[in-house]
Amino acid sequence: GTSKGEMMTTATSVKGSAGYVAVEKVSGTLRGRSGSFVMLHQATMRQGGDFKISIIVVPDSGTGQLAGLSGAMTIIIKDGKHFYELNYTLPDENAH
Repeated sequence: GTSKGEMMTTATSVKGSAGYVAVEKVSGTLRGRSGSFVMLHQATMRQGGDFKISIIVVPDSGTGQLAGLSGAMTIIIKDGKHFYELNYTLPDENAH
């Protein structure tokens, strides 16, 4: 799939402290079902590495065969690389 989003960020006078919000539209195929959905991001970080992030699927934003999609995404940072895990449910399916 592909995605396109809008992000707003802010930094503070304390090095390492910042925040961001974003809205991201994802289009593609998920387990053989095609459509799109929107994710809402909210994150903060503090000096010393305290990082809090929430990325959720906007309710009722699924289109096509992804209508009814719900869930949340986790970003895992390991060895400086970012990995993404989407935990979701679709109508007539169990959580993935």
